Amino acid sequence: MQKIGYVYIMASNRNGTLYIGVTSNIKLRVLQHKTALNKGFTEKYNCKILVWFERYDDINIAIAREKHLKKWLRIWKLELIEENNPEWKDLSEDWGV
Repeated sequence: MQKIGYVYIMASNRNGTLYIGVTSNIKLRVLQHKTALNKGFTEKYNCKILVWFERYDDINIAIAREKHLKKWLRIWKLELIEENNPEWKDLSEDWGV
């Protein structure tokens, strides 16, 4: 049985610092970012807003997508967010995390 995967973008604010990650448990991972449980980039740059994510039925495809997105120009990443979430709403705000 294959593990599902999520590729996601956390932001510090609209047009702010972006973090691209991959996980098999999006709710837990977002909670970790929001509570700065794991010290690192997202804590340092205050990336606590989930602005974009995609779900994949195969974690390996999600990993490949994450690596691909990390190579994108910043403007392309901003366009991806704007296309799907023009108000930069925190997509996790209704999750209780």
